[in-house]
Amino acid sequence: MTSAKRDTGHDATPVGWAERAAVMQLAFGQMGTYVLGTAVRLGVFEQVGEGERTVADLARVLGTQPQATHRLLRALAGLQLLTETAPGTFATTPAGDLLRSGVPGTLVSVARVFTDPSMTRGWDFLEQSVRTGEVGFEAAFGTDFFSYLKERPELSAEFNAAMGQATQVVAEVLPAHYDFGRFGTVVDVGGGDGTLLAAVLRAHPGPRGVVYDTAEGLAQAPALLADGKLADRITLTVGDFFASAPAGGDLYLLKSVVHDWNDEQCVTILRNIREVIPDHGSLVLVEPVLPAVVSAETHALTYLSDLNMLVNLGGRERTADDFAGLCTAAGFTLDTITPLPQPNVFHLIEAKPS
Repeated sequence: MTSAKRDTGHDATPVGWAERAAVMQLAFGQMGTYVLGTAVRLGVFEQVGEGERTVADLARVLGTQPQATHRLLRALAGLQLLTETAPGTFATTPAGDLLRSGVPGTLVSVARVFTDPSMTRGWDFLEQSVRTGEVGFEAAFGTDFFSYLKERPELSAEFNAAMGQATQVVAEVLPAHYDFGRFGTVVDVGGGDGTLLAAVLRAHPGPRGVVYDTAEGLAQAPALLADGKLADRITLTVGDFFASAPAGGDLYLLKSVVHDWNDEQCVTILRNIREVIPDHGSLVLVEPVLPAVVSAETHALTYLSDLNMLVNLGGRERTADDFAGLCTAAGFTLDTITPLPQPNVFHLIEAKPS
């Protein structure tokens, strides 16, 4: 028996302890989500700043009850977002620093959006979604995710900021791992605030660029034009990628777009690009690529993202064969799949017109 192989000395780890701890961590995991969301919305990390703050001081500036504030701060320290430097005095950790606005690499909008009820409520319907394949968000709110955002400009702006922050890791490495300089015009389809395209054009001075998205998606993109080096190289074009794609590009770039949609919708998007792309052009998708069999090398967040697509958007993460099928159905031939450097979870998927 397995237990017979274990050390039975007094210092031995109890049988099953690590496994029990793993299950308990998952069972309590949603509590950490709510702790994070509450702290960000209260402004805890902004108020702690680069120094130290006492519980009493924080409760005063946040307008919160002192004892409850202390309990929240201790939980944040337990989650390694704060550290208690002296009894009742707290400072941020390097991870907590990322939850302040204006710092390099900030993830504050990501934290706000992914802990917001608009994102968490759909997960209450995960079991229903698994049983039926239907989108939990629509059961919760009676509409689809992007229509919901359209009616809530502040949340839409926060979502756009979150997508820009999440894209920053890719923007830092992608320009050096693909020869964008050989193209004349790069069209970033569903490019949001233009974070990725701006990084590409800064690294490659030759091409011009187009950010193509809905009016809501482009709402924060004009800030790009404040960069004098990019103002005459980027065009912002409002449109619906389910209806058409803008002509004139020889590279069409889509990051974190395809995973939002089901197969039929993805083929529609890609077919619209196929109608305007020249025969010598390229299509580049930047997405995670699931292995054919679950691998320990694939970050668990990729599989959780897959379920998030199920419950909130109706899309999914895909394998290499899945991407090849989408490309074929839309008139492209998948050419290469190149992983970006770890710890990045994204791959560069290049296809050519058939």
